Amino acid sequence: MTAQKLSEDLPKVIEEMEQKCQENPESIMAHHHLALVYRKAGRHNDAIKELKKCIEIDDQSAEAYINLGAVYFEMGNLDESLNANKMALLYAPNPAQAHTNIGLIMQQKGDQVKAIDAYTKATHHDPQMAFAWVNLASAQIMEGNFDAALTAAKKGVDLDPDFPMSHNNLAVAYFYKKDFKAAKASIKEALNRGYPVDPTFIAAVDKEL
Repeated sequence: MTAQKLSEDLPKVIEEMEQKCQENPESIMAHHHLALVYRKAGRHNDAIKELKKCIEIDDQSAEAYINLGAVYFEMGNLDESLNANKMALLYAPNPAQAHTNIGLIMQQKGDQVKAIDAYTKATHHDPQMAFAWVNLASAQIMEGNFDAALTAAKKGVDLDPDFPMSHNNLAVAYFYKKDFKAAKASIKEALNRGYPVDPTFIAAVDKEL
């Protein structure tokens, strides 16, 4: 089912999935799918209830902890999100996603050092995770580690050249390295991919050229 079709038929899909959960109350897959649809519908509390049911059925379900953390993050409940992702670290075969999520939480909390640590761990577990590299670049920029930021940003672009944020972060890293021509080129790439580059930043780069 396409995303558009799912959105159009959301009430019907929810009804069908609720029925499946009633018919198979111990099916972790049924509860998990219902939780994801609840989340898409903006029914966060219902999503949390279903994800907790998944964990009740299988308290080592890393995927349930990951999605529980994501719902809490969307609700702005950073502490609960952190706790859920820490649980995911215990059980995930590859904890890269959980480490990346913890990095996002730490950035929201304003702790760039812990964010850098989390993103770095994510890249160690999955060197191909572009999103972790891109966010590592952001955290390194915030800490003033511009060499490390440039390295991470380049890696992010190499891994996923179609990810708009990767070009934006590369532009910022180039700016702080005083390579304004390269910064301008990366801004163009970000804009071409639909990223809302800060006009103030664009003006700052143009001023240096």
